[in-house]
Amino acid sequence: MKKFTNRFYINALGVVILLSLSSAAVVKYFDVSKNLEVFTTLYKELNLYYVDETNPGDLMKTGIDAMLKSLDPYTVYYPESRIEDARFMQTGQYGGIGIDIESIDEKIIINEVLEGFPAASEGLKPGDEIISIDSQSLTDLKPDQLDGLLKGNVGTTLIVEYKRAGERKEVELTRAEIKIEEVPYFGMLNETDGYIKLTSFTKTASMNVRAALIELRSKNKAQRLVLDLRGNGGGLLREAVNIVNLFVEKGQLVVSTKGKIDSWNKVYETKTAPIAPDIPLIILVDENSASASEIVSGALQDLDRAVVVGRQSFGKGLVQQTKDLVYNSKMKLTIAKYYIPSGRCIQRLDYSNKEDGKAKAVADSLIQPFLTKNGRKVYDGRGVDPDILIEKKDESELLKSLKTNYILFDYVNDYAARIQKADTVIDFSYEDYGSFKEYTKSIDFDYSTASNQKMKELVELAKKENLFMDSKSEIENLVNELAPNVSEDLERYKEEILPVLKREIVKRQFYKKGEIQYSLINDPYIKGSIDTFNSNYSSILQ
Repeated sequence: MKKFTNRFYINALGVVILLSLSSAAVVKYFDVSKNLEVFTTLYKELNLYYVDETNPGDLMKTGIDAMLKSLDPYTVYYPESRIEDARFMQTGQYGGIGIDIESIDEKIIINEVLEGFPAASEGLKPGDEIISIDSQSLTDLKPDQLDGLLKGNVGTTLIVEYKRAGERKEVELTRAEIKIEEVPYFGMLNETDGYIKLTSFTKTASMNVRAALIELRSKNKAQRLVLDLRGNGGGLLREAVNIVNLFVEKGQLVVSTKGKIDSWNKVYETKTAPIAPDIPLIILVDENSASASEIVSGALQDLDRAVVVGRQSFGKGLVQQTKDLVYNSKMKLTIAKYYIPSGRCIQRLDYSNKEDGKAKAVADSLIQPFLTKNGRKVYDGRGVDPDILIEKKDESELLKSLKTNYILFDYVNDYAARIQKADTVIDFSYEDYGSFKEYTKSIDFDYSTASNQKMKELVELAKKENLFMDSKSEIENLVNELAPNVSEDLERYKEEILPVLKREIVKRQFYKKGEIQYSLINDPYIKGSIDTFNSNYSSILQ
């Protein structure tokens, strides 16, 4: 009788829900219910009767990932095994040993070691090959499985077996709370200009930017500020609002969100008095500045509070929210679009309108102009356009090859291990390019220039059209002339390769903070910012 009563109650509740829905919503309700039943039946039958043994968890994860992939790349499922990833996304924290790894020639190689954490304290270095973790071989492990071995609860231990210079070693490490610094470096560019590098928008981002700004102004007497958001893929919307609040008055609209559900339509304004309302401000962005980075740069541009320097940003105008699911799993899903003070949405790709499974960029004919506070024209649908453009310099094919073949990586690891560490980043010098040239020339690696590739295509085309034999000697001479010469090109592209080489050596000696500090010395973005401060900063904002 009780079972009947519960069933009656559920059915009655369903009737009430259906009566309260519009006809379109009723159709969708039945559609969802029907397809859930189809999927449940299919999943059960597949696991019971498929000819080979199946892994139900992997099968379900594959199905969920494929379903979410059909929507947008920001809607993601996190099973319990990847819950540390979900926590890291919001907090910048996880339990681990503080390394970044990469698969190179089917070997698991340490790419970066984070300063101040267990791996660095126990002497692990970039270039070390990880052989096993807790006696478990890493062969054939998927990336998330390997990640699961390295990450875990703070205070737990793991034994890492690794190889360096052909010698096998073993070390026991205790997992710690790894916190990726949102502000890995701040300092003075010169006597008047302060600089802050912000790499993410996790929950303490605005607090750390605030602290850096206060120190630069009180201790270093900074009169102007460069906020660097290059490569910053975003994070928490509220942190973006809080950072804008450091520079604009209380009660100012920063961003609004609009979604399918009314409760997700929100307006975000500054809540407190700013600490630096008048400091001349430049924001650096590039093609990898996205989401919360675009809220900060776009809002400050719309309010004519800062000059944006760099290259057109990524164009992510979508808002995500994380939902708790059953069995300690989570889902991050897109719930709304956001609009900055001028009213524009800077979303570049339309995920509801795909061709061959790929989202289309907003057509130029649909791009709309908007006005900043002072009446300057800005545009939607394509990220944040900089006020001062820094042209992108294409890498030479040689430098690309040195990176992709890990020649530069291996040389730097060996060189940094042999030389004495400089006292400070400013004291660092490198005068051994000759050794790098000799090292590179001793290695056989794939290297072809664009002109060489085009020449090969021309030869094949001439052969197809029976024209090759008529000009064989001339063509062969030209092929030989255009054939890449590693020795000559190492000298030809020295001025491009040398800064990358130096920066990587500094990174081995002084970690991420030192790399950032050193890279600013000849940074065209920094030069462009200082030139702008000294010339047309005020006129741009009028």
